[in-house]
Amino acid sequence: MSLSKFKFIPFLLVFALYPAFASSQQQEPVDPRLLDLLEIEESEEEPDSVIIIEEEYNPFADFLTDTIDEMPIIKELPLIPESDLPLITYMPVVFDYAEYIDTIAVTDPSPILASENSSLDWLTIEADRHRRFRDIKRHYMINHPQYVKYNIMTLPAPPKQYKATVDPSQSTIIISEVITLDNKLKEPDTQIEIERRHWLHNFSAGLQFSQAYISPNWYQGGNNNVNMIGNVRWNVKLNDKFHPNLIAEATTQYKLAISSAPNDSVHNYLISEDLFQFNGTFGVRAINNWYYSANAMFKTQFFNSYKSNSRDLKSAFLSPGELNVGLGMTYSKENKPKRFRIEVSISPLSYNMKMSTNSRINVTNFGIKEGHRTISEVGSNAEMKMTWNIMWNITYNSRIFLFTDYDYAQGDWENTLNFSINRYLSTQLYVHLRYDSSRDKVDDSRWSKWQLKEILSFGLQYQFKTI
Repeated sequence: MSLSKFKFIPFLLVFALYPAFASSQQQEPVDPRLLDLLEIEESEEEPDSVIIIEEEYNPFADFLTDTIDEMPIIKELPLIPESDLPLITYMPVVFDYAEYIDTIAVTDPSPILASENSSLDWLTIEADRHRRFRDIKRHYMINHPQYVKYNIMTLPAPPKQYKATVDPSQSTIIISEVITLDNKLKEPDTQIEIERRHWLHNFSAGLQFSQAYISPNWYQGGNNNVNMIGNVRWNVKLNDKFHPNLIAEATTQYKLAISSAPNDSVHNYLISEDLFQFNGTFGVRAINNWYYSANAMFKTQFFNSYKSNSRDLKSAFLSPGELNVGLGMTYSKENKPKRFRIEVSISPLSYNMKMSTNSRINVTNFGIKEGHRTISEVGSNAEMKMTWNIMWNITYNSRIFLFTDYDYAQGDWENTLNFSINRYLSTQLYVHLRYDSSRDKVDDSRWSKWQLKEILSFGLQYQFKTI
């Protein structure tokens, strides 16, 4: 037998199977004519690889007889599995353009080899998915044009997006169309006139209370008590957007705290806090954040206040009453996020008056001379007000007021820390430190010219403000 004069030639076995076209998650019934395109006989087995038979090279093959069996090497090449058609395939066909090529085949049995970098296979899968959809759509539109109901040129325009911008200086709301392609805005289409708000209002009211019950046999002793604290505050401010060269603000507030007095043999309850106060500021811009300003302050109380276990009257309406008016400069500044605002007023010329209209009250406790009902003083004052929105539910307010006639001096430092639990519940901490140079030392106490009041409360709140 003659020697073999040829080598085994490598060849490629290719198997391809088109996946099932119908899907169980169709949104609309499929056109029967569209399914006709996919009527292909399926093979029993779906190959996932290509088998290549290669001959092992032997330099002595010519000297070997054909009785020697050569063992070929089998190498498998991975194929990318065919993916399902996109869901848009089963939706009504929309005509965009037609391209008829005789070589277009609805089904392409050619397999796709996987790349060495498997992370890029998803791109190949998506490209093949949309290629098959495009070929099926073209074939369907060419052979069944009467069933293509929609044309891309006659479809309704997509919905538009609009943006509303408020212009406080012109008192208008500008509505503009948002162009997503070039991220530009068209010229204003509509202008809506709105009412100017020259005055901005901020109203808040709160009612806090505490209660304690102690049984008669409690091992530590104690007394039952009930405390109630009410607070109302109304702030009116000139809108600086329309009046940038003016500053005008007025604040009116009233606080009332009532507590039960189980150890008081004369009174069933006592008033621990009773304050009505008005603060007003008016100014004209001088330069930057400085204003020529005038400020006024008035405070008194409404109810009678008595000493414990006594009918001696400590204070009453307009007893005392205090009025302060000053002329000077005011610095006002607010950061851009509007979370922190400070206002400082310095009045080199200030007038302060105290009064006591009730004859049952000792006027010397208010710095008024015996036999007089009023006292007037001329000097200087300074006031600092600060508002800090620490968080969305935590607000800190502070006020410092100082006055002196260069012989007598008084000062008030009020601090309010408010924790808003929700829209209607809050916790409030109020601390008031006061200095009065006219006060004498209290017996059996270290307090004399310095005075302190602290109240911690929890309860209801309501707030309204103008944007």
